[in-house]
Amino acid sequence: MKAAVLNQVGDDKLELRDDVTTTAPGPQEVRIKIKACGVCHSDLSAMDGTLPALTPGVVGHEGAGEVVEIGSAVTQLAVGDHVAITFVPPCGKCAQCVTGQSHLCLVHTISAFTSPRFVVGGNPAFGYAGLGAFAEEMVVPADAAMKIDDDVPWEIAALLSCGILTGVGAVLNTAKVEPGSSVAVIGCGGVGVAVIQGARLAAAARIVAVDPVLEKHDVAKNFGATHATTPDGIVDLNNQLNFGMGFDYVFDVVGIPATIRQAWDLTRRGGHTVVVGAGRADAMVSFSAQELFLHDKTLHGSFYGTANFRRDVPRMIALWRQGRLDLEGMISKRIKLEDVNEGLQALRGGGSLIRQVILFD
Repeated sequence: MKAAVLNQVGDDKLELRDDVTTTAPGPQEVRIKIKACGVCHSDLSAMDGTLPALTPGVVGHEGAGEVVEIGSAVTQLAVGDHVAITFVPPCGKCAQCVTGQSHLCLVHTISAFTSPRFVVGGNPAFGYAGLGAFAEEMVVPADAAMKIDDDVPWEIAALLSCGILTGVGAVLNTAKVEPGSSVAVIGCGGVGVAVIQGARLAAAARIVAVDPVLEKHDVAKNFGATHATTPDGIVDLNNQLNFGMGFDYVFDVVGIPATIRQAWDLTRRGGHTVVVGAGRADAMVSFSAQELFLHDKTLHGSFYGTANFRRDVPRMIALWRQGRLDLEGMISKRIKLEDVNEGLQALRGGGSLIRQVILFD
């Protein structure tokens, strides 16, 4: 089968190969024929070493597809089921799962991440984040796949697997934004736009999009932002809207020290700073002991939007069906697997792209 392979961390291109096979499904695993996969910034982060990735390996994690084979112990899925996938499959039994933090479950994740999921040219290869959705097929733990209605388009289902749960979830689950509040969002790519939609769903009164790319400002407003500005203009806008006191909630969707610190500084005393962007392990952010005490702010990490995969995917589908969550509009371009490197390069270049989705035959 065809797949896009990262040969070593630091490569700026994936190798397109047609001699790839999956490993055989274990008793509690399923084989999925991938139908659609989003091109997410986290895939770039795997390639450049920002996020951990084992090589050689197949990249891609925001996918959806059809079950074509099930392991002998799998009971919750059947061949022919349409599924959304997750890179943090909840086991439902560990301490994190039973206390309402299933997004932090590691029972399946560690083994899936560190075990070869593919064979490339006769040699074992890994799947990024335990998945590897830039491939025509992949094998995952059954708990990483959830059946969805057959009428949900593949590209819509793919977005639910990562970007939407991460962005909307950061608002509704992590921060629990209150109606009438003020929100600023730093970074308005795919996940940033999902954060903006989440803030709109939460009935925030003012939603400010912050991005250096001017083309993204109108895009952000189309999805619910009430104001948009560059990083250089946010101080003046804060003065206009909040008398310089700061926003109730500020979301950093970039993940570098400068933007995290900016998000903190833009948050009012007693407010909430939420870090959604995935940063490097060696990127350090400084706060003084005094400001942490005096400002009484809350600094939240938001991994995967604090999402409960099995609860939140049906909720997002329901909101999409009601027209309250615009998923079609987030798809800027549909491409083929053969175009993945061009898609990755376009993502590096910024511009007004929200999400590119790879469609498989």
